[in-house]
Amino acid sequence: MALNHEVATTTEPEGPSPKLHNWLIEPREYARQEQRRGRRFAFERIAPRRTALVVIDMIPFFVAESGYCRGIVPNIERLADTVRAGGGLVSWVVPGSVQLHPALAEEFYGRDIAELFRTSGGSGPIAERIWSGLHRAPGDLLLEKFTYSAFFPGSCDLPRMLGARDIDTVIITGTLTNICCESSARDAFASGFRVIFVADAAAARRDCDHNAALHNIYRSFGDVRPTEEIVSLLQQQTADWLDDA
Repeated sequence: MALNHEVATTTEPEGPSPKLHNWLIEPREYARQEQRRGRRFAFERIAPRRTALVVIDMIPFFVAESGYCRGIVPNIERLADTVRAGGGLVSWVVPGSVQLHPALAEEFYGRDIAELFRTSGGSGPIAERIWSGLHRAPGDLLLEKFTYSAFFPGSCDLPRMLGARDIDTVIITGTLTNICCESSARDAFASGFRVIFVADAAAARRDCDHNAALHNIYRSFGDVRPTEEIVSLLQQQTADWLDDA
């Protein structure tokens, strides 16, 4: 599992205009959680130094031709800057080229599509495979995963590395919302992490796909909040920590 701490400074290529999903959590779902636990969000406090931003599959394969994927780049950048400023960890995860079950993949997808997916993450240093409009910093983690989820056992070293750093909260962003991001959120929760999913820093093909995933996550696996709320929460906790230091 490769690690790399290179910093990219290239300019984002031309392509479709950036846009954001018209995301929605239905009022009845907020009411359901408020009735069940007495508050809208499970995690009202975040310890920045025990928090990791997890950026899933922000690679040219998805971002180059998707306005939705391009639209979340500024929000991911803002979250990354805020997490780093608070002493937290930023983790970039890309698809690896090893399929754990190649015969099954070929049977399910067909040979050509299985090979397309296998090579979707590109090759070479991981830092060079991430979308060029995103900027990494020394100390960020860069990893490959070999299934949809970055937290599925045997897929990625991320859970072990976060545990070794005493991380208890993961903020999940990236693409695609309803496939790799949702899969990662489910397995992160099952692995004992507090999960916060960023509604306007994840992207799918369509609003309906995006919102269906947000519905599932909010009901059963983690909080769903926009970038602005998460940044404010992190900044406030960082300020409180500095005041107490």
